[in-house]
Amino acid sequence: MKIKIILLLAILNSSQTYSQDNLPKISLKNNQGKSISIAEIETNTVTVFSFWATWCIPCINELDAISELYDDWQNETNVKIIAVSTDDTRSVSRVKPMVNSKNWNYEILFDTNQEFKRAVNASSIPYLIIVKSNKIVYSHSGYTPGSEIKLYEKIKEFSDNN
Repeated sequence: MKIKIILLLAILNSSQTYSQDNLPKISLKNNQGKSISIAEIETNTVTVFSFWATWCIPCINELDAISELYDDWQNETNVKIIAVSTDDTRSVSRVKPMVNSKNWNYEILFDTNQEFKRAVNASSIPYLIIVKSNKIVYSHSGYTPGSEIKLYEKIKEFSDNN
């Protein structure tokens, strides 16, 4: 019975490859309060949207692990990572101080009503999607140490720099 549950959890937590799912036409605010249309973000290169929250330890661990490798990833693949905070109105005030203390070099967007998260069918966080040419080409839910290496393999797979 225990093996069946573990197998079921592994299947539910596994990554998915999408084909041709368009980005939703949603606007979110950035760190400066400017409204950014998701569908208009330049995605000719590979773009990763990482959904996270300040209270989510696995989310922070994932963004920290990616941060250590991000400069190399950008040099090799020109990938762009956008960290989408799903903090609600009660906890959103913690985002900027956390981002500043972490020194993350990501663009930060705020999805306080979780409209973007719902539009991409993210039922939990951490959750990330890889986008190329405004199409969602890959998604993954959850984080375990080493997942960033698997993510980078997917980024390279969809990158034009291969």
